[in-house]
Amino acid sequence: MASTTCSASDLSSLLSSTAANANATAAAAEFLCGQFNNINNKLTATTYAVDNTYLLFSAYLVFAMQLGFAMLCAGSVRAKNTMNIMLTNVLDAAAGGLSYYLFGFAFAFGSPSNGFIGRHFFGLKSFPTPTADYSFFLYQWAFAIAAAGITSGSIAERTQFVAYLLYSSFLTAFVYPVVSHWFWSPDGWASPNRPGNDFLFGSGAIDFAGSGVVHMVGGIAGLWGAFIEGPRLGRFDRSGRSVALRGHSASLVVLGSFLLWFGWYGFNPGSFLTILKSYGDGTDGRSYYGQWSAVGRTAVTTTLAGSTAALTTLFGKRLLVGHWNVIDVCNGLLGGFAAITSGCSVVEPWAAIVCGFVAAWVLIGFNKLAERLRYDDPLEAAQLHGGCGAWGLIFTGLFATREYVAEVYSGGPADRPYGLFMGGGGGLLAAQAVQVLVVAGWVTATMGPLFYGLNKLRLLRICRDDEMAGLDLTRHGGFAYVYHDEDPSVRPDYHSQFMMRKIEPTLSPTNTTTDDDDNNNRPSSTVNINV
Repeated sequence: MASTTCSASDLSSLLSSTAANANATAAAAEFLCGQFNNINNKLTATTYAVDNTYLLFSAYLVFAMQLGFAMLCAGSVRAKNTMNIMLTNVLDAAAGGLSYYLFGFAFAFGSPSNGFIGRHFFGLKSFPTPTADYSFFLYQWAFAIAAAGITSGSIAERTQFVAYLLYSSFLTAFVYPVVSHWFWSPDGWASPNRPGNDFLFGSGAIDFAGSGVVHMVGGIAGLWGAFIEGPRLGRFDRSGRSVALRGHSASLVVLGSFLLWFGWYGFNPGSFLTILKSYGDGTDGRSYYGQWSAVGRTAVTTTLAGSTAALTTLFGKRLLVGHWNVIDVCNGLLGGFAAITSGCSVVEPWAAIVCGFVAAWVLIGFNKLAERLRYDDPLEAAQLHGGCGAWGLIFTGLFATREYVAEVYSGGPADRPYGLFMGGGGGLLAAQAVQVLVVAGWVTATMGPLFYGLNKLRLLRICRDDEMAGLDLTRHGGFAYVYHDEDPSVRPDYHSQFMMRKIEPTLSPTNTTTDDDDNNNRPSSTVNINV
């Protein structure tokens, strides 16, 4: 590698050459230019390295959200379905990895393409490019499987395993990528990053980190899945009144919520994709201000929105139901995060507080509506991600500031619309409303028929007996938890009564009954297994 250092003696030896002065001057100029080129090349390589490292780290944070989803889902379902929901979260990532590699990334970012769908980079062919590296693929894959994870919570505790595999692969390979192409690819018809001035309503839809692209897609897909297969057994009594089927571990719910909170710092700030970018030439005395500042501001707005939503839910539910509920607070927290995800980079911190406050009431309101309609979603995923995600898009159209929009979406027209309440007119709000409608329509038109077809083919919902016994026992070989609370040498009958063990399938329904031991009034248990 060429040296980037030089000394006065190097230059003087050239200038004191016996050759003509013109030749000496040319040699000196060539020497200096060569040194500056070396420095420029090293700085360019360093910039690429820093930006790609930043994006990779953000991808790791977003992927860690899968662990958060897994813990949140596990704690929100009953113990007899824990293994099932954990396995679906693992397969969302694994199946999503292959489907997004083969098809999804190409449909989303395969450029050049039309405004509807990408058409290059299938199986990462001819990739990377001068504008995108492998870190970008990894980051976008983490987003795709997040959308699939949202949907799995809506249909938990009553869905056949094959249905999970089919919907997850279809969502990550086609449904989600098309939406992300519309709003995130420079070729997308509604993207705010389109070249030239051909923008939807002069603005394009601003969905910076995916209130619509990720959260609405996952939430609306889950809405149709849960609606078509119906509520869990016992969720509503014969008169239609709601019966709480509480999850088995509030501790896991809290753990999952904190992991998701941590991962959101990759989800929102990471969506800048790069960090080494200045927002000026330094002549205004603000050389300290650049994209790194916007990244920090985005982390702050994310924090404030989630915190406000959590506190609003805490006191709001206290007024409505008369007690403090940590599960509701965690869901409110996540609702605030889902809402701020769209405008996190283009709003002031005080506006994020407004976003979180309204998001909490949007979640509470949609939960009340779900009860009235006898709609059952064990994780409130459709209400939380779908409802709060839609509010987040509208919020951006109301509160986006002119300065931040110009910074984050540079290269567009100088008069690009911004938030209605900030004096920017209604163009951005109109684009945001269009995004809400087209995302809901697209997911309904694709995922609705898929779930309906699976239901007609009897591939969607498990049978009644299996649901009552629990998916872990009937479909996964045993329960997630094995208890050793008492020494078997003291009470040999204890393990035979309560220890969870594998039940082999048979060709016909089998009843396994445990009788009371020595007439000690211990209740018997019956498990029906249908294969």
